[in-house]
Amino acid sequence: MSMRQLSGYRPTKPDVAVFVSGVTSMGLEILAGRIIAPQFGSSIYTWGSIITVFLAALSLGYWQGGKRAETASNRRMTWIMLGTAAYVAIVVYGSGQLLLSASAMPLPARYASLPAVLILFGPPTYLLGFISPYAAELSEKKGIGEASGHVYALGTIGSIVGAGATTYLLIPTLTIDMIGLLFGLILVGTAFALTLPALSPKPAAASVAIALLLVVAAGLGPVTFDHRGDVVYQTQTAYQQLEVIDDSDDVRTLYLDDARHSAMDLDDPDRHVFEYTRYFHLPMLMVDDPDEVENVLFIGGGGYTGPKDFERKYDVNVDVAELDPAVTNAAKDYFRLEEGENMTAHTEDGRQFLRDTDKTYDLIVLDAYQKDQVPIHLTQLGFMELAEERLTDDGVFLANVIAAPSGAGSEFYRAQYKTIDEAFASTYSYRTSSRNSVQNIEVVATKADTDFTEAELAERNERRDVGIDLSAEIETSLDEPRTDDVPILTEDHAPVDSLQASTVGQEYVIEQTGEEETQPEPASIGTGSEPLEGGSEPLALARPAPVLESVTADPTRTGPVPA
Repeated sequence: MSMRQLSGYRPTKPDVAVFVSGVTSMGLEILAGRIIAPQFGSSIYTWGSIITVFLAALSLGYWQGGKRAETASNRRMTWIMLGTAAYVAIVVYGSGQLLLSASAMPLPARYASLPAVLILFGPPTYLLGFISPYAAELSEKKGIGEASGHVYALGTIGSIVGAGATTYLLIPTLTIDMIGLLFGLILVGTAFALTLPALSPKPAAASVAIALLLVVAAGLGPVTFDHRGDVVYQTQTAYQQLEVIDDSDDVRTLYLDDARHSAMDLDDPDRHVFEYTRYFHLPMLMVDDPDEVENVLFIGGGGYTGPKDFERKYDVNVDVAELDPAVTNAAKDYFRLEEGENMTAHTEDGRQFLRDTDKTYDLIVLDAYQKDQVPIHLTQLGFMELAEERLTDDGVFLANVIAAPSGAGSEFYRAQYKTIDEAFASTYSYRTSSRNSVQNIEVVATKADTDFTEAELAERNERRDVGIDLSAEIETSLDEPRTDDVPILTEDHAPVDSLQASTVGQEYVIEQTGEEETQPEPASIGTGSEPLEGGSEPLALARPAPVLESVTADPTRTGPVPA
């Protein structure tokens, strides 16, 4: 099409319908990732399910639409778009319950999200598939080839607009419900426009009714009791859904995509709510002299529990590489984070930050992993070697890994241990729960060749004043795991999703500090209630009165709790 033809182009009603169907179908596909992720994670299997369902539904719609194209009319496209908008209202209102119902289906972990995606997004995508063949049939272009090429081009341009606008504009600024409402109203408006200038009573009435349905669905939402507590703040960031929630025990928790990431006791802000954050201090027993530690880097901020603790306890400079600026802002507003001379937050990916800086660190803490969502580029050998290069001669690296210490669910931990051990001279690991369930495992590596024993670390704990008693943590050390059946994670081969697949459905045990100990209910799936390998009894942690909390099928508790 020449520039003169382009300037004189006036879209027909079928052209508008094709463009809008492209916008909404691709916009819904991007949005599906945000809706599905809190329940099933955002692994390659989740995105594979989304892409598969959308392509299959569109293909079926194209096929059926082509078979019925001889009956195509603007009026038929009107009803198709209204039907799609009505289903979008169902998605907006009922996605939570539909996700819960779908998650109860007994399917292998890698296929678990498929029914949910199919139920929520299969029908509206199938309906939108009818639009393109109908528009080709109604096209004013000469010949089948020109008509089909014209329709493909408009639909693809619409898809580009839908993907770009949803990713870069809508998700960072609007809630999921508001985005669904917007797409629904766009469909209703287009359907209404297709009936003009002759205003047909039935389509007009249906348009008004469905528009009201969308508004009600987005405005009210399902009335449910949030068992987590009082929602203090919530927003959609460019990367995730962020919530700050206070429970009945005056513990404030940061949730990202419905997964807990940090917690703070409002009555005692310096207390370690999550037991595993105490382990961040173990490297202070492994350096030559803790008084000479000057620079510490945390990759992953969350509620900034670890960084704040290091700034408070030691005379050190703390840098934090946190990718999501909204997370850092929430930490400042709700978790008492204060940047200053000794605390600097960098809005940057951790690997990029390390690559660009010429600064060396005495300690690097990697606290960016999640149970279901692990940034693969931070697991690979290249990253571990980069971290090793950025450490001082006696520097220490610590990675907070989410997995089981042995048996089913341990594959990712063992592969990560093997990868870290390849990059560093010496490697150690510590469990944070006495059970053999999925938990936070702290993998600690030293740049220098070391051979620390529990006795030596216990002696250093007694002798050194590091502001925290780590005697119980030292006693939870693990033997070197078996790694002959897992790969070193490299840029060419890092099958993190498949290594984590065995953890899905398993009980996730989180130790919390407190005055009472309560054992979690055994998980219905996995090895959470099993004794340790070899038939031994569960390890008894030396610290008195930890509170154990298990996380199984609860959709708000399927993720990790990095601090």
